[in-house]
Amino acid sequence: MRPIVQQFGEQQVAGFFLVLARVSPLFVLAPLFSSQLLPPRVRGIVAVALAIGMVPVVAREKIATDTFAFAGLVGKELLVGMAFAFALGALFAALSVAGTFLDTSIGFSFGSIVDPISGSSAAVLSQLYALIGVVIFIAIGGDAWVVQGMARTYELVPLEAFPSINAITSGALTAFVGIFAAAIQVAGPVMLALILTDAAFGMVSRVVPQLNVFAVGFAAKIVVGLLVLGVTLPFLAGWLSNELEASVTDALRMLRVG
Repeated sequence: MRPIVQQFGEQQVAGFFLVLARVSPLFVLAPLFSSQLLPPRVRGIVAVALAIGMVPVVAREKIATDTFAFAGLVGKELLVGMAFAFALGALFAALSVAGTFLDTSIGFSFGSIVDPISGSSAAVLSQLYALIGVVIFIAIGGDAWVVQGMARTYELVPLEAFPSINAITSGALTAFVGIFAAAIQVAGPVMLALILTDAAFGMVSRVVPQLNVFAVGFAAKIVVGLLVLGVTLPFLAGWLSNELEASVTDALRMLRVG
């Protein structure tokens, strides 16, 4: 460590570690950056590369390098990075929740498989929405939006400044509550179609009691669910693009100097 400090200077090294502390939560919570499809070593290399690229731009003021003050700055940088990444990660959590709603309604939740995006156990449609979300995220340049948003956080909360805890808490709570509302927006059309299908078979069972409604209705719900899902998927790209832009804006709004 001492040769590195002597070569690059104490302020540059301190600035690098502070920037790395703010960038690192992206690779734990943010969409795509935290994907289990990326090996941990690759994520670590990308995090270091982003930190190196941002240091000359953001580390301009003098940084306190004594132990306790620097430890406090590192903790603050982790908090700012986690708040920003959480607001973005909540959007993709909504996609998984929407898929879970539909898996439960259709009946696919009986057979769950491992989601390659998060590494957790997920049913078919939950995994489908997660994969489609990542594809759309890459197609619309979402990774560039995230990096640009991260760079803008330094305009709101510089390295030597401390954020407002109340604003971060309120913003994180709003993002968490918005997961359910966004999931309803995504899954709403398919869930409505499934509810109408259940109502229709309920009426049929009253008219024709001899009909095995459960056996017929289960297959019918799969057909109706997948059909409506295929019709609504093209609109998901536009919705995700608008919501991603709104999420970046909301993430920046919660960050201000306390």
